[in-house]
Amino acid sequence: MRVNLSYGKGHLPINLSDDWEVTVVRKPKMNIHNDPAAAVERALRAPVGCDKFVKPNGPDTSVCILVCDITRPVPNGVILPVLVRYLIEVGVDAKDITILVATGLHRPNEGEELAEVIGDEWVLNTVKVVNHFAHKDLDHTYVGTTKSGTEIKLDKRFVNASLRIATGLVEPHFMAGYSGGRKVIAPGIAHADTITTLHNSKFMSHSKTSNCVLEGNLLHAEQLEIVEMIGGAYAINTVIDEDRNLSFVNAGEIVESHLEAVSFMQKFAKITLPEKYSTVVTSSAGYPLDKTYYQTIKGMVGPLEILKEGGSLIVASECSEGLGSTEFVASQKSLKECGAESFLASIRRKNNAAVDEWQTQMQLKSMRHGEVLLYATGLAKEQRVLTGVHMIDSVEKAIERSVIRNSDPRVAIIPEGPYVIPVHGAAGQIGSV
Repeated sequence: MRVNLSYGKGHLPINLSDDWEVTVVRKPKMNIHNDPAAAVERALRAPVGCDKFVKPNGPDTSVCILVCDITRPVPNGVILPVLVRYLIEVGVDAKDITILVATGLHRPNEGEELAEVIGDEWVLNTVKVVNHFAHKDLDHTYVGTTKSGTEIKLDKRFVNASLRIATGLVEPHFMAGYSGGRKVIAPGIAHADTITTLHNSKFMSHSKTSNCVLEGNLLHAEQLEIVEMIGGAYAINTVIDEDRNLSFVNAGEIVESHLEAVSFMQKFAKITLPEKYSTVVTSSAGYPLDKTYYQTIKGMVGPLEILKEGGSLIVASECSEGLGSTEFVASQKSLKECGAESFLASIRRKNNAAVDEWQTQMQLKSMRHGEVLLYATGLAKEQRVLTGVHMIDSVEKAIERSVIRNSDPRVAIIPEGPYVIPVHGAAGQIGSV
């Protein structure tokens, strides 16, 4: 049997022995839109939670559109041309439209990378396109303090716009429950101080800070409060299938439309399995998510509910750009030098997390659950040491060793990585080859 794992811009073929009992965990087949642009147009003209998608308020109307950065495969090339033309049609001047790349604390997307993010040359040449820089104090404005005490500073280009629109992809997210909607605002265009507070140990260690969980999720609650602070916003939400085709799109009031998209997505993203496995094989969903080891950790956390304690979690991620930011490298070095317990003790004392150390914290969830084995052709020798996990040169050999080690021929394969979250339960949709 052969199964293809999402890997880089293609797939990594895995040959599986007939002696193993293999369960392939993937989304049920999703219907797709044959004319995606027409689907976006329909969504704009039949919005969720409001009677009309955006209402220009005079000749001085300004519009700020948020888009996710290069780490998310959002179909911007479909969304943005339709959206910009719609805005012009309803009376907004093109010069008053700004597209703001919601980088969070990630690097800016420029040149060819920016063109890839936007996905349409006409849009790039018609409206202003800029990056968010979380450390630029003058780019941000204070909008208030949440009930839990988080000071919220957001990019003023979005806060001060007459019309605020967030676009994004709705998929499982290992901290916020689901991506998209309110998450594109915070952390997407938040100041570094706000981002590092929202990612401190208190938020990250909470039991509800998890994939596919919104109710009781402290981070999600904080994000909803932030939306209320700025007086609301509009959103365009998308869902894609395993081949990156548009399966769902809606538009409207940001909270209600996002929840509708989540309701659609969770029927496909959560797959219930009746048993746990000693051997689980997954990916980091391929390009662009598997460009760095930092993003790869999402794939390590996603399948933990079906991994037996002490089992083997085998992850394939290209890591074509290496480990990630210099701050993340520093966090990994800290883990390596002081060990898991000392690392966790040190971050519990902080109100503001060090940049990207939250990803190291999330990695420890996987390392404490079982052994983690990583296949990553893009990592250099010195980078491999800093992952803190076991590096492998063959996924097939790692599976074979795990089957023998655990005396268990059952193997679960999750080709699409963190875009599919397997959960353990009595019944449900079981993936098949």
